[in-house]
Amino acid sequence: MKIAVNTRFLLPNKLEGIGWFTFEIFKRLTQNHPEVEWLFLFDRQYKEHFIFSDNITPIVVSPQARHPILWHIWYEYSLPRIFKKHKPDLFISPDGYLSLKSNVKSISVIHDLNFEHNPENIPKLAGKYYQKYFPKYAHRADRVATVSQYSKDDISTLYEVSPNKIDLVYNGCGDFFFPLKAEEIKTVRAEISEGKPYFIFVGALNPRKNITGMLAAFAKYREGGGHNKFVIVGEKMFWSDDIANAYENHPFREDIIFTGRLEGSGLNKVLAASAALLFVSNFEGFGIPIVEAFKCEVPVVTSTTTSMPEVAGDAALLCDPSDTQAITNAMHEVDKPEVRADLIAKGKLRSTLFTWERSAEMMWDCITQTMNQ
Repeated sequence: MKIAVNTRFLLPNKLEGIGWFTFEIFKRLTQNHPEVEWLFLFDRQYKEHFIFSDNITPIVVSPQARHPILWHIWYEYSLPRIFKKHKPDLFISPDGYLSLKSNVKSISVIHDLNFEHNPENIPKLAGKYYQKYFPKYAHRADRVATVSQYSKDDISTLYEVSPNKIDLVYNGCGDFFFPLKAEEIKTVRAEISEGKPYFIFVGALNPRKNITGMLAAFAKYREGGGHNKFVIVGEKMFWSDDIANAYENHPFREDIIFTGRLEGSGLNKVLAASAALLFVSNFEGFGIPIVEAFKCEVPVVTSTTTSMPEVAGDAALLCDPSDTQAITNAMHEVDKPEVRADLIAKGKLRSTLFTWERSAEMMWDCITQTMNQ
């Protein structure tokens, strides 16, 4: 069997959500299934460390697909030529995009439909492209994979796709997330927060993440006698005036620390040294930082909305992201030693449900179903 995989998001030193999904799952599948011939389709020069085994043939397909016009050329003109030449039995697209001009069997991985629910948070041209083509991809695909039951239900309802066609492939968590010893926590806090305990948020700094709501809750927490600082880890992807104003006018601005984007061991250290993860987002298809915090033995405060209750289970404090007082109350609650101990124990157990080994098995099940139908 020959399987082609869209590996556009395997970018050196720039792995984000879809990139990590591609990396972790196909690293395992290519090594676990040497009987399969794998074609990795890049849109620019690749790094050798992304070629995980001898049964992978890397192919650079031009042009570099950096914006909607080039996306269209890459998927609708370049890929069909590659398929005609190499004749794969299956095409898997971890970013969801497909070639509508090809009749090769396909799996579209649609992580979430944020662009349908919050189009104002997406660059206009890209948002229009997603809204036009993703319903077509969902119907064109032989099977759809997605990362949560919430997203499965959302895709099925919004795009009128049978739930029997949609498979769950949960996200996992990297092996570099683990708890720190007390002395290590002390050292990291000395570097990051003048030795003080801190809440942490991890994620791209865009409006759907509810940064303004968490900043408002942090102000109330401090006014109510709380002592933690607030560390915000992430890239200013769609930094808005609302976020800027909330920060500039914050009464405890000196205790809000922006680190920029961190990854790997750097992210693990700062997360594992935190007092709690504050991840009260408005919308998530999955919410990987929740599981990362569980693995670091850090208690979690997250949202009652979208996929977050599904991922968190009973191992986090849940609150309505639109209710500032509820977030504040949860911040005070997670300061209590007995609450922290309970959440940490439950989080350790919960994290075992979300491993990349399990994710790879779920993807292989999806592949098997696709080839047998």
